[in-house]
Amino acid sequence: MTVLDQLKVLLGSSAAERFSCIVFTGTGNSFASGADLREIADLSGERVRQFAGKGQDLMKQVTAMPQRTFAAINGYCFGGALDLALACDHRIASPAAKFAHPGTGLGIITGWGGTQRLPRLIGQANALEMFFTASPIDAQRGFDIGLVDLVADDIFRNELLDIGQEVL
Repeated sequence: MTVLDQLKVLLGSSAAERFSCIVFTGTGNSFASGADLREIADLSGERVRQFAGKGQDLMKQVTAMPQRTFAAINGYCFGGALDLALACDHRIASPAAKFAHPGTGLGIITGWGGTQRLPRLIGQANALEMFFTASPIDAQRGFDIGLVDLVADDIFRNELLDIGQEVL
């Protein structure tokens, strides 16, 4: 079972229903790894469509969650990881966070809904810049263009808890 499958099962479980909000985060210097590029390289034809569909279904599931969803972004948030963050209701970033959709530099583009969600959130010009340059932006730039709601040193201790209380 892939990570996408595991996350889909977890979010659809009765255990997830017990919570009033869900926080997605990573460890170390990475929010999430996004899609496995080695896995993508081995895909062709119908398998590519299935892989894209699986990611799209998961992002739609996150977006449709009745609970408030938060992306607590502690580091690199590239590609599919950015798509996951975009599917959440709120994005809170540490100052060390970096955001990018590097697919164009690899000859691919996200198939998990980021091409629709990113322009809606930050505007077409900013989204096109991120897609076409594939260059990472830092947390402050993300805040300035509306990609993140808040940049905070300790995203778990005070800021996330305070924001969670406000939205609940």
